Amino acid sequence: MQRRSFVRISPALLATWCALPMGHASAQGLSAGDALGGIRAALSSGAKTAVMQLGQTGGFSGNPKVRIGLPGVLGDVAPMLRSMGQGKRLDELEAAMNQAAEQAVPLAADLLGKAIQNLTVDDAQRILRGGDTGVTDFFASKTRQPLTTQFLPVVKRSTDQVQLADKYQAVAGRASRLGLMKQEDADLPGYVTGRALDALYALIGEEERKIRQNPAAAGSALIKKVFGGL
Repeated sequence: MQRRSFVRISPALLATWCALPMGHASAQGLSAGDALGGIRAALSSGAKTAVMQLGQTGGFSGNPKVRIGLPGVLGDVAPMLRSMGQGKRLDELEAAMNQAAEQAVPLAADLLGKAIQNLTVDDAQRILRGGDTGVTDFFASKTRQPLTTQFLPVVKRSTDQVQLADKYQAVAGRASRLGLMKQEDADLPGYVTGRALDALYALIGEEERKIRQNPAAAGSALIKKVFGGL
């Protein structure tokens, strides 16, 4: 995905803005408050869009880019299991995994909002210097651990309803202890939670890049003011 010139020049511009007293206009007509407020507004818009898209029926299962597939060794042996008449059970498990992610994602709204409101100048500079992964890295560093705690019970309730999940957990646990598969793939709720958060952060970053490329489409005067001339 191509980067706009904004990604390369913004850290220097932001540093200039942030060196000014609040309310003092820069050469571009932007104050430090405008700069930080514009970034917050862009992140907020991206977060709301991502939560809305992923947290609805079909948000994961209907999107090939984020659909959660069967984990680890189960995904590897799925063709063989299907040939043995186990296709329905595999489909039920995969459907439950994606539904669990769709149910969990709306829980992220509050924590994402708090992270945005608490955004500092240093955070903003790291986001802009981080290029295409700057937004993803920011949200992961601020919210991944608490969101994992929130998501896990929701995901576990959904996957526990599928009989194959228990069998997978038992087999995968032994395989993990023997070093035959990754530990994170052996815990089904943990696997689904991790993939759900990866998708959430990636989609927020994608939405933020769209705003940079077309600020006017965001429908915010502040976003247009901050991003439009860069």
